[in-house]
Parts: sequence; C-alpha cells; structure tokens
Amino acid sequence: MFGTSIHWTTFFYLLLDTVIVLCTIYYSTRKDSSGYKRFLYLGILFIAYNLTGGFLPTEYFLGPIIIQYIITYGVAIALCIYIVYYLYKEYDIEVLKYNSSIRNLAIVASGSFVLFFLIPYFFTNSLDSARLLFTVPIACLAFVFLWIFHKRISNPSNPNDYILRRIRLSMVSIGSIALLPILTVIGDYQWLTFTIMNAAFYAITIIEIDRYLYFLENKTKMYEVFAMSREQALCLPETKIIYEDLTRREIEITLSILSNLSYKRIAKDLFIAESTVSKHASNIYKKTGVKNRRQFIHRYRKKSK
Repeated sequence: MFGTSIHWTTFFYLLLDTVIVLCTIYYSTRKDSSGYKRFLYLGILFIAYNLTGGFLPTEYFLGPIIIQYIITYGVAIALCIYIVYYLYKEYDIEVLKYNSSIRNLAIVASGSFVLFFLIPYFFTNSLDSARLLFTVPIACLAFVFLWIFHKRISNPSNPNDYILRRIRLSMVSIGSIALLPILTVIGDYQWLTFTIMNAAFYAITIIEIDRYLYFLENKTKMYEVFAMSREQALCLPETKIIYEDLTRREIEITLSILSNLSYKRIAKDLFIAESTVSKHASNIYKKTGVKNRRQFIHRYRKKSK
C-alpha cells in the first residue's frame, strides 16, 4: 500500500489501534482516570509497532538497512516486555518475582538481540542467519515463560467468571508474544504476524472494558464509590469514599471485601498472594478513613444498600 511494504491488514490494525488510543485519551479527559495511563502507553506502543513493522524496511530510509531492523526489532522487544509489565502491574499476575522477571526479561531480550542478531549480522552480512540465531533461543524462552504463566494462573474450578475471563484473555496476550519469534522465523507475512500480535492488544482492551462493566454492575454495592461526586465528598469527608482516590485494583478488592470474602479467598480468586490482598486492603482503609476491615464493612455496606 502507498508504495511501501505495509500490508492492508497492518494498516487496518494501525487505524483501529489509533481509534482505541484516541477514545482512551477522550475518556481520560472526562474523568480523573490516571489508572488508564499504562493502557494509553500500551496503545501507543502498538501504534509504533504497526508503523515500524509495516513501513520498514524501505528504500527511502536514509542510512544502512540494519538501522531499520534495529528500530523494528527494538520496538517489538519493548512492546513484548511492556505487555508482561502491564499484566503484572494492572492485574497483579506475577508469574515470577516482579523485580527479577521484568528486569531480567529486558536484559535477556536486549542482550540476545546484540549477541545473536547484531554481532552475527556484522560478521556474516546475512539477515536470514542473524534472524534465525536470534529468534530460536528467544522462542524457547518465550514458550517456557508461557508454560509457567499458564501453570501459575490455571484454575478451572474458580467460580468467579469475571476473573476467569481475565485469565483467559491474559493467556491470549502472553500466547501472542510467545508466538512472535516463531512468526519471525517463518517469514515476512504481515497479515499473520500483525494479526496475532494485535490480538494481544485487543484481548487487553476487552479486559479493560469488562472491568469497567463489572464496576457498573456493582454500582449499587459501591454506591459511596460511584454515586458521590467530588463536591459532595468534600462536604462530608468522614462518610464518603472518593472514587478517584482508589485505584481500579483497589476497587476490585473493595467489592470482594464488601461481599464478605476472606483475604485468603480473595487471593485465590485473583491469583495473587494473600499478603498482596492485605496490602491493598490497608491502603483502602487508610484512604477511606477507617481503622480495620470490620469498621469498613460496618460503615460502607450499610450506606451502599
């Protein structure tokens, strides 16, 4: 298309991703939605991925062709790492310890790119050989991570449909980035590679829409969170929960607490550590002006009826 190497499917995904990002920006300006910043960054990365992967390499680019591959591979690596980071931060889905996982993932990916792609290319001047040397070990590591991820979050007996949907869609996202090295080895089939990769973004988008609908469905239970405006809350600060002061993850924990679920049960439903639930709960109590769980339930469950 347009005299470039971009496929029409890639261009379509580029337009669709741009629309999603613009809608996110519009929504964020209407409310204090700082929690959507990470999603906005994710969308921008996908736009950059579609742009660089779709239009590069091109003969109109100034400089050696390897620079174009450094740009496209660099954006793809950054995107894959950010998807894992997003799942960790937004949903507390920790497959391995957070610090070691994200940091080591970035080190291994970038180091492998230098050792197995750039150095072999400079010695052989063969893109095919360099691509093969780089993608095979990365593909093995990606599928090991996918297997660990699946093992960590799989729990078919979990009765919480909302969480189960999130887990399945998260698997789609991780599965997509695990397939990327294999797709790179197969060849430059944009319609296939970009369809699978953009599926990761659309899966996360569905998760976010589902979370928003979940909050709306529980609007009555969380009346003090959703129904009171900031101005009303300022008038009676000791009896109001201000929605903007709670993160979206804290809202989910709050709904579980108001359902009288134990921290242990909440941790099981959300696939996180009980200590993580306790930490979120402490933040919730502090922000809402109560001392403990019993006082929180007594004060706000009655008000939400």
